[in-house]
Amino acid sequence: MEIFERRGMPGLAYPEAYLKRLAAELSEKFAGIFSAETVERYVLESYTGLLRTSKIKAHLASQTTRFATDRLTALAQAKGAIERDEPEVLFVCEQNAGRSQMAAALTIHLSGGRVRARSAGSMPAHELNPAVVTVMAELGVDLRSEFPKPLTDDVVQAADVVVTMGCGDACPVYSGKRYQDWELEDPAELPLEDVRRVRDEITARVRELLGDLDVVPA
Repeated sequence: MEIFERRGMPGLAYPEAYLKRLAAELSEKFAGIFSAETVERYVLESYTGLLRTSKIKAHLASQTTRFATDRLTALAQAKGAIERDEPEVLFVCEQNAGRSQMAAALTIHLSGGRVRARSAGSMPAHELNPAVVTVMAELGVDLRSEFPKPLTDDVVQAADVVVTMGCGDACPVYSGKRYQDWELEDPAELPLEDVRRVRDEITARVRELLGDLDVVPA
């Protein structure tokens, strides 16, 4: 675990021992796919990325575990080291606090898990928009455990379709992937009724996307 000592841990909100333990666990999980140093680097990058945006530091440990695991899984998928049968969609907006979170959750919900979806933000916020959590709960979709995540290259590489929503040119472009841009109003600061309208527009677009992927929406 020399990478932690070499780089230092400024502003560490959790003991260095926790990150070492997480890196060891993930190194075992991804044994034969990634070296221990690669896993350590991803753990550290995931932690420091979330440290800048996480509002509730008490959740930082679980968020780091989820974020690092998902990034390593995405990288393994992109490398062909992990097989998958379902198509993968990445939704990107600026804050990853509203539109992209709703789109990813609706894709999973409406596809019945037959499409994998991730979301990320070019400039992630500290927390999800509470109104977004409320309107999604009205559909039976629970976003209370979700959190804004920085956009990283690995999740873009793993995606078959990348949908951008007002994040400009922040998303890297790779050949062989489908790119779409959805012009949607940002739900930040909108009244609840208008957030519902944005949610319903995203729902319609997700249904259309699923049709393009030959998946019959629920």
